[in-house]
Amino acid sequence: MTTVSATSTGAELIAGYRPGESSLFASPRGTLLADGTYFAVPPSGRPDGQADLARRVDAVLAVAEAAGHEVRTVVGAVPFAPGADARLVVPMRLRRGGPPVADPHRTIPVGIRAIRPIPTPEGYRDAVARAVGQIQDGHYTKVVLARSLRAEAPGFDPAPAVRALAGRDPGGYTFAVDLGNGRTLFGASPELLVARHGRVVTANPLAGSAPRSADPVEDSRRATALLASEKDRHEHAVVSDQVADVLRQYCKDLVVPAEPSVVGTATMWHLSTLITGEIADEGVSALELATALHPTPAVCGTPTDAARAAITALEPFERGFYTGMVGWVDANGDGEWAVTIRCATADADGLDLFAGAGVVADSSPEAELAETTAKLGTLLTALGLENSDVA
Repeated sequence: MTTVSATSTGAELIAGYRPGESSLFASPRGTLLADGTYFAVPPSGRPDGQADLARRVDAVLAVAEAAGHEVRTVVGAVPFAPGADARLVVPMRLRRGGPPVADPHRTIPVGIRAIRPIPTPEGYRDAVARAVGQIQDGHYTKVVLARSLRAEAPGFDPAPAVRALAGRDPGGYTFAVDLGNGRTLFGASPELLVARHGRVVTANPLAGSAPRSADPVEDSRRATALLASEKDRHEHAVVSDQVADVLRQYCKDLVVPAEPSVVGTATMWHLSTLITGEIADEGVSALELATALHPTPAVCGTPTDAARAAITALEPFERGFYTGMVGWVDANGDGEWAVTIRCATADADGLDLFAGAGVVADSSPEAELAETTAKLGTLLTALGLENSDVA
């Protein structure tokens, strides 16, 4: 059985998170704090290593059970690239508690010496323009192009930022994963890739976005305009249709709403479709479902292979764990996996922040730049910075 602390609150577990010693995953269902490493899932060594990831995780959990280790859960993150090594571990100790508590005004001051955009705003607009041309020429139908900010902050401590993020968007998925060698992946994703609890499967694809406004009237207008936007509804349908098509292979009685809804985070409005179903085979774990879905068109594009090739050609950095997936799965097959967006990777010298936007045939380079700037606001605000510092 997994070690469970029945008296722990989400706030207590989030306060107990220690970079380099533990990993954290908080969702609307509850908070999970994993301490130490009992056993790590070994790398596959194959260019398509994620294809057999669920099988390798099952093998590791079997080893833990045979050894009498009471934690039968794997926690961690999977990168964007299909052959890159995942960071998944069976922890020494696992504690569970309630979901995070809202604390929307919590921020932390960070001693950032410099912020360098990769690419420059001009370079990003040029990449979007090139992608639009390639889409119009028929090379692919959508690609998600990202940009990064390198923030120099020697001695940066992710823990206060994680606590601030959990308070600002408690309805999302706050995470912090120890990547080893002094590196930490952390963020607050609004998007559930897939969850399985018993026989119930849930996915919540998001695609089509608009920045929030501090003016309530303007904020409401933006949400209404997003729901009516033909471009954004098309972009969303591409994602939700593919997610539903994949889940139909594993589920019965799949429920897919005919129309998207609008959901909000502290910084963004998103088009959302909440998909639910019943697993047909209880032997299919949440991780197997997640690897079948990853990457969705919301973080890559369509067709997948052509979009991946465009990302490699047009983005001047390696994504690493950005636009991968983060979460947990247990020996029963239950688990939750969020899409790794609104995130950063921290090291001893600072941190790399990431944001992306979906590019289609009628995309505007200036609008996509503005969208990525707004999305960066999730982390920037938690760090006590403003979007104008990097726009």
